[in-house]
Amino acid sequence: MNRQILRACFFMLTACTAFSQEKIVSETDTKVKIDSLYREDQFYFSFTYNSLKNTPKDYSKNKFSTGFSGGFLRDMPINKKRTFAFATGIGLTYNNYVQNMAITGTSNLPSYAIIESTTSYSKNQFSQLLIDLPLELRWRTSTYESTKFWRIYGGIKCSYLVSDKSIYKSDLVNTTIKNNKDFNPFQYGVYLASGYNTLNVYAYYGLNSLFKSGQIAGESLQMKAFNLGVVFYIL
Repeated sequence: MNRQILRACFFMLTACTAFSQEKIVSETDTKVKIDSLYREDQFYFSFTYNSLKNTPKDYSKNKFSTGFSGGFLRDMPINKKRTFAFATGIGLTYNNYVQNMAITGTSNLPSYAIIESTTSYSKNQFSQLLIDLPLELRWRTSTYESTKFWRIYGGIKCSYLVSDKSIYKSDLVNTTIKNNKDFNPFQYGVYLASGYNTLNVYAYYGLNSLFKSGQIAGESLQMKAFNLGVVFYIL
């Protein structure tokens, strides 16, 4: 009887040990599997305050110029902890610039002039819609267990202009121009995004001019975009 009890206890201990080892191995395998697939693929949305640099003499901003963008970024980790990564993707940007440089004429023969302070006008702005191809280097404190982390993302963004529109309305002139031939169809610049969790500050500086041609008072237009705002990342 005592031998039977001892045998039963031995088999129970052996079974528990085997089950415990199997559970540990299973949990370890699952952890490694999740970590090996961990990426920060993200949708992004941004809102910016737009301004221009290298502007003509007597140029000034009027009201609030805004920009909106959104897209998707594919994450490609480059170190074992996955705190560094490259990312690339595609997006769309809409930029609006409200200022005192009137664009009149036609799309094939536009003309530019600074609106005099004594001239009364109700509206003057130009806008652009662009397809974006960003390429960025990423640093973050994320882990596969948490989507809330600190980040610094920076890179270069190449954009292609798909449509544009200029509007100037005054008591004497009412002009709308689309597909202005003087706008640069290819634009590129550098950007930086930094913050915590979904909300981050964002800055973009254009490295080439919005205009490939065009003059105002004999001076070539060399205006570059400088946009500040916030960007949201959503997994």
